[in-house]
Amino acid sequence: MNPEAQQKITAQHLQRKAFLYVRQSTMRQVIENSESTARQYALRQRAIAFGWPAEQIVVIDTDLGQSGASATDREGFKTLVSEVGMGHAGIVMGLEVSRLARNSSDWHRLLEICALSETLILDEDGLYDPAHFNDRLLLGLKGTMSEAELHVLRARLHGGMLNKARRGELRTALPVGFVYDAAGRVQLDPDRQVQQTLRYFFETFRKMGTVSATVRGLREQNLTFPRRLRAGPRKGELIWGGLTVVRAIGLLRNPRYAGTYAFGRTRQRSRADGKRATIRRRPEEWHALLVGAHDGYLTWTEHEENQRRIAENARAVGVEHRRYPPREGPALLQGMLLCGRCGATMSVRYHSRAGVLTIARIRRNPWSEGIAGKWRPGSAAGDDRRAA
Repeated sequence: MNPEAQQKITAQHLQRKAFLYVRQSTMRQVIENSESTARQYALRQRAIAFGWPAEQIVVIDTDLGQSGASATDREGFKTLVSEVGMGHAGIVMGLEVSRLARNSSDWHRLLEICALSETLILDEDGLYDPAHFNDRLLLGLKGTMSEAELHVLRARLHGGMLNKARRGELRTALPVGFVYDAAGRVQLDPDRQVQQTLRYFFETFRKMGTVSATVRGLREQNLTFPRRLRAGPRKGELIWGGLTVVRAIGLLRNPRYAGTYAFGRTRQRSRADGKRATIRRRPEEWHALLVGAHDGYLTWTEHEENQRRIAENARAVGVEHRRYPPREGPALLQGMLLCGRCGATMSVRYHSRAGVLTIARIRRNPWSEGIAGKWRPGSAAGDDRRAA
């Protein structure tokens, strides 16, 4: 043991356990980069050389194959932090700072807990006491560099991917109705039934004008819709089933069906709970948009017209209110009435008298944007307008 380690390691540290944290970012790295994993397990000998009995060394390797960018899915790291916080750890070992965390918030939280519980940290370069300012400063810099390294690696990979996408050469998962040929080019599905079903779907939407009416019309005709399995032992297999409104909207919004290559239609955003939210971008914000990149089921002009119809069918409020197709019933201006108090859309309710539809009441739409969560159907807010 060198003199510096003798000064930092005390009898109190040796009475506690030594925790060795082992991690690799992916299972592919675990299999192919076996030398790195072996070096991490070898730190166990360093702890024995410092005076820890072999039975007091705890190896945490449950996070093999997990990224260090976040502690959300790393149960092993959570266990380590818990043990340190309860004062059970005399030393925490990791080959590099990046093995413990590649996120500054996770890393500095661990440093804070280690300083409060008088726990040492060991990596391949040396032994550190987070309670000492100089050691904590060095560990903080190492954590920042580890996070920056992850950013640089991602930027390189993402930059190469974007460059390939701008040329339309980046292969992405194709929607049903398209396949890759032997040369990697996109072509229409050779199954004629799939082609006819998709063309009939787009034709029906042009006639009906709304997504719900299109789906309802297909269901009334007992027509099924194709879908390719994306995962599982039957991956790639074509199956037929019912069409939902959500899936129909996805088909209409997908520019692939207009023979257009598009990349970057969505972006990911981190939420406060640690999960990721998907946000759709406007077409002018897409990273790549190549019209006429391959054959399609409709033209780009028809695709833009479909987007306009979908937008008009949306029920907005206030000055952003847009028309949507009239529904059943004898009321005039239905779908165009707005509440004079809040600007929400007004919906019409009917009941049948002697086989004739009669207006029962006109009330504020509870699901209009701006009042969702503020108004409940059946509330005594005086928002119903009884028909005279």
